[in-house]
Amino acid sequence: MKKLAQTFKALSDETRLRILALLTQGELCVCDLMAILQLPQSTVSRHLAYLRNTALVADRREGVWMYYRLEDQLPIMQDQSWQNLFDQLLTQQQADADLAELNRYLAEKEGSCCG
Repeated sequence: MKKLAQTFKALSDETRLRILALLTQGELCVCDLMAILQLPQSTVSRHLAYLRNTALVADRREGVWMYYRLEDQLPIMQDQSWQNLFDQLLTQQQADADLAELNRYLAEKEGSCCG
């Protein structure tokens, strides 16, 4: 029961939901998330750590950069429950705006992280 409560607590924050919505599009660097969310590195990293500690996101290091993606096996709930949650999340106006900003940002970005 404790793990389920921890998962729902992770999902109760708007910034973490925005991050999850962005990660439905694939792996992103912290600098990408900072640019799209317009939040400082410390805030983005704190939310990513919370999501990582609840097994919602996985990370990997490449040089000095950290990249995040949705976990392959999300905890507690069945896969269909997660799919329903992400489907609902992606219908939200803020998620739509964030995804549009992500597409614009990636189109302008020059290959390297924070490029």
